[in-house]
Amino acid sequence: MNQDPTWDHYRSFLAVFDEGSLSSAARSLGLTQPTLARHIEQLEAALGGALFTRSPRGLLPTEAAQALVPHARAMASAAAAAVRVASGAREAIEGAVRITASQVIGVEVLPGILRDLRIAHPALSFEIVASNESADLLRRDADIAIRMVRPKQEALLARRVGDVMLGLHAHRDYLARHGAPKSLADAAQHAIVGYDNETIGVQALRSLGLTLTREMFAYRTDNDLVQTNLIRAGAGIGICQVGLAKRDPNLMRLLPDQFSFALDTWITMHEDLRGAARMRTVFDFLVERMSAYARDA
Repeated sequence: MNQDPTWDHYRSFLAVFDEGSLSSAARSLGLTQPTLARHIEQLEAALGGALFTRSPRGLLPTEAAQALVPHARAMASAAAAAVRVASGAREAIEGAVRITASQVIGVEVLPGILRDLRIAHPALSFEIVASNESADLLRRDADIAIRMVRPKQEALLARRVGDVMLGLHAHRDYLARHGAPKSLADAAQHAIVGYDNETIGVQALRSLGLTLTREMFAYRTDNDLVQTNLIRAGAGIGICQVGLAKRDPNLMRLLPDQFSFALDTWITMHEDLRGAARMRTVFDFLVERMSAYARDA
């Protein structure tokens, strides 16, 4: 290879790493298999070592490939950010905005907010990442983030929108069958929707003097959406965002004087994006609507 690797080479590498075969990777990128194989061969030649080995299970990444992945993903994030930046004029409210939020906010709260925003500005488009993992805004994994923790990174524009409250809730059908607990100790005798691993919710309960162990939970899940829907299904008592529970007349808040936990909530974006009209518009709208959501709790 007579030149340095290009983004096409690294993009092909990531596709093979993620898909595990040349044929699947080629389909995902819309390339022919020979073209993709040539990209991998050229990248290996440039880097001076093999990136994949063949096995009955497909192509397995080598240690060199594992070490290369985070750098290639950073390139992918930068390339995607460049596309978003170029998707709209700087002073026009048009183009793509990538937003990341927690699972519950991303699935339960954000869709209605973005629907209303796009009604007002139909030239906008949105990429939504619903994950409890914090995106790196400095690396441009996303343009705007809704975070349940104060951002620590510099070079970010951050606006606090208030506290999103957590409370104990149960479906009225569950309470009709089992009765409502009169204390946190009483609640521990009920079917509890809990977590498979230690989380902030469990820590909050312990801070209130209620001793909990993993074995006490009738339902264990690390997925917040599964937890919320178990509560909705009348499976047991669990922790739910108060503002979200208020939207469902069948969900009843329990022991509010004994259990209440606040999630400090922020809207953040890279300060370099404040000059783009569409970014400012989306940022300000999210601040307004998420502030209203926090107040509703």
